[in-house]
Amino acid sequence: MEYKAQIQAAVDQVKAEGRYRVFADLRRKRGAFPHAAWRSPDGSDRDIVIWCSNDYLGMGQHPAVIEAMHSAIDTVGAGAGGTRNISGTTRYHVELEDELADLHGKEKALLFTSGYIANEATLGTLSKILPGCIYFSDSLNHASMIEGIRRAGGEKHIWRHNDLEHLEQLLAAAPVDAPKVIAFESVYSMDGDVGPIAAVCDLAKKYGAITYLDEVHAVGLYGPRGAGVAEREGVMDRVDLINGTLGKAFGLMGGYVTGNAVMIDAIRSHAPGFIFTTSLAPALAAGAVASIRHLKKNNDLRIKHQERATRLKTLLGEAGLPLMASQTHVVPVLVGDPVACKAVTDALLEEFSIYVQPINYPTVPRGTERLRLTPSPLHDDALMRDLITALRSIWGRMGLNLRAA
Repeated sequence: MEYKAQIQAAVDQVKAEGRYRVFADLRRKRGAFPHAAWRSPDGSDRDIVIWCSNDYLGMGQHPAVIEAMHSAIDTVGAGAGGTRNISGTTRYHVELEDELADLHGKEKALLFTSGYIANEATLGTLSKILPGCIYFSDSLNHASMIEGIRRAGGEKHIWRHNDLEHLEQLLAAAPVDAPKVIAFESVYSMDGDVGPIAAVCDLAKKYGAITYLDEVHAVGLYGPRGAGVAEREGVMDRVDLINGTLGKAFGLMGGYVTGNAVMIDAIRSHAPGFIFTTSLAPALAAGAVASIRHLKKNNDLRIKHQERATRLKTLLGEAGLPLMASQTHVVPVLVGDPVACKAVTDALLEEFSIYVQPINYPTVPRGTERLRLTPSPLHDDALMRDLITALRSIWGRMGLNLRAA
């Protein structure tokens, strides 16, 4: 069998559809975010401005975070030395889990190597802990949640995005005595809309379900201490399990779930994605502790972040660019074609030294290809004007639609 030809055909298919992904070779500059160096095709380095980073607040560059990481390396070295069960639990990991539990007002937290793994492992494990569990998943849930539910192997129902009436219909049709899990998100990262957390909790109480909330794109950014949208809306105590990441607003890497002590202990004891994975490096855990502690006390950074997102939306609207509706810091601009989307981002980078990654299928549905802009507190008005000028130039040259989406 000619494996190589078949494998090449799979890659060629992605290229033919215009959604082949090319990595930008970047070198971040400490203390200069959102500026970075890009290794261009001719081998030279060019100064660029990043407009699509998930380091939403620039905490990956914060002096307190870097100092904590240096200190941890000087104290204990580089790696953790094993899985959490076998020599890989350090004081840094314990402190971080305590910090996360406190952040979300929960009894316990459990660290994973990424938010993706935290979702996949936890949702996939709940069916082992709760035999016969039925999952109710929002139709726009992240791929990690979808994969976790798929791996669980149990009954599942997909409810139309944020459609509470549809969710209740599905819940009402399920056996009364069956364990149920409602899985949804607070901030949906590609559209920038928000899940109806309080209303979902009402339905969960009515039908005896567990609520599982992904706050990955909200932790650090919303609420008085940065615990997320559930904190902002005063319903954090009503959510049973909260998933988050250290790789976005907190500026590092890793993921976690928080909940009551018994539930977290059960996940710790049954989830293969936790049991068989090498522990996060101590320096990462130390940096995360510093980042979380800083953001718990500094709401001004969140206020500035929201102001910058609002400002960019205003400028895009005034320029007639096809801004998609968004309730949050996510600023999506509709292109609607994968080839055009890639061409726009190529031109931004090569001609204007502005880096935005095209968002194509399967991240978003076909026909909704877009630019996903993520302004930080460090993107000033001058950078925004440069971006708008570049987009207007490219939109006009390519004959793209200049209208509100």
